[in-house]
Amino acid sequence: MQFFRQCLLLLALLFSSTSLFAAININTADANQIADAMKGVGLSKAQAIVNYREQNGQFKTVDELSKVKGIGIRTVEKNRENLAVTDEK
Repeated sequence: MQFFRQCLLLLALLFSSTSLFAAININTADANQIADAMKGVGLSKAQAIVNYREQNGQFKTVDELSKVKGIGIRTVEKNRENLAVTDEK
């Protein structure tokens, strides 16, 4: 029984890991999707990302997010593994 509980716990941890999910494309996601996907980013900062993208064109790299007012390099680093600038296939 103990082994069974440990296996269930391990499975729960694996499925709760964000690394199992595809990265969000910051060039196509809307503000709600960005806010849901990024740690430390609420709806207003997510909307600032969308506005920046609309005014300046698509992001070429994830690092360009730090050009958005209110998004610092620490926020980018915290979220890097969950972000993409192209659709993963």
